[in-house]
Amino acid sequence: MKTDGEIGANFFESLPEGFIANALARTSPRDVSTLSLVCSVFRSAAEWDAVWEKFLPQDYQKIVASSDGGCGGGGGSSKPWSKKELYLRLCDNPVIIDGGNKSFWLHKLSGKKCYMLAARDLSIIWGDTPRYWRWISVPESRFDEVAELMSVCWLEVHGRIDTSLLSTNTRYAAYLVYKSTPHTYGFEYQPAEVSVGLCGVENQTDGKIKTVFLDPEACERQRYENEYERTLLGRRRMGMFGHLRRLGSRFSTTAPQDGPKRRQDGWLEIELGEFYNEKGQEGELDMSMMEVKGGNWKAGLIIQGIEIRPKAS
Repeated sequence: MKTDGEIGANFFESLPEGFIANALARTSPRDVSTLSLVCSVFRSAAEWDAVWEKFLPQDYQKIVASSDGGCGGGGGSSKPWSKKELYLRLCDNPVIIDGGNKSFWLHKLSGKKCYMLAARDLSIIWGDTPRYWRWISVPESRFDEVAELMSVCWLEVHGRIDTSLLSTNTRYAAYLVYKSTPHTYGFEYQPAEVSVGLCGVENQTDGKIKTVFLDPEACERQRYENEYERTLLGRRRMGMFGHLRRLGSRFSTTAPQDGPKRRQDGWLEIELGEFYNEKGQEGELDMSMMEVKGGNWKAGLIIQGIEIRPKAS
């Protein structure tokens, strides 16, 4: 007597492969990878070009054709890549586009578009003044040049991207991608202000300014000080140590957000903010990082660019 599993497997094996491929194309790349384990007919249907064509962006041919070096061949083979191979390549190997000013890739689980704006594609105040910034090449960057901060007291960086380049109905987050050097200073106590929002649109929920520390150690120190402040305030509310009111005023009342994270490629990233790219919504997305209130001199950061990718749920 057949088990339920055997009956289910026989049922799926009896379905036309084209029918299954059409159904798989209506799911997501992650779902296709999972469903390909059901049985051999699902595994075969999951290789169809018609399935993976649905996960590639409509303008992928234009993007691939304009990329430096291209991405449409077969890795030196005379046989062209299948659509699945092309999809995976665009996920794992960002392509350089826009004359070297941007890189493009796909989010592997969803197929959503991702970009990084190179430092040369950003607006950096005093960026063309060698006294304040210099442009160098580092082997670990995907771009030919990165911006190294020599010394400024007014730090301001903006990046812009047309929302039509992004996937619709998708929540994105923007990240400044950078690293520090042994000579970095000036970021120990003063947080930076960051924001993301549509140009010319005020009072956006997603465009609110928040504060972040670019120095990982400064972020940890701020967490410690905030915890200490809460302890002091708790004692004061209990009527103890009334003189601690003066001490509590030394600490910032607006705690900076989470600090930078170490990426797999060795760079640091700090989230600038979020943006929901609704279908039919057009405009330029502005992403900024500023530290102009402290007045202290700062140096030593190396900026690779600003990355825009789907926000992890």
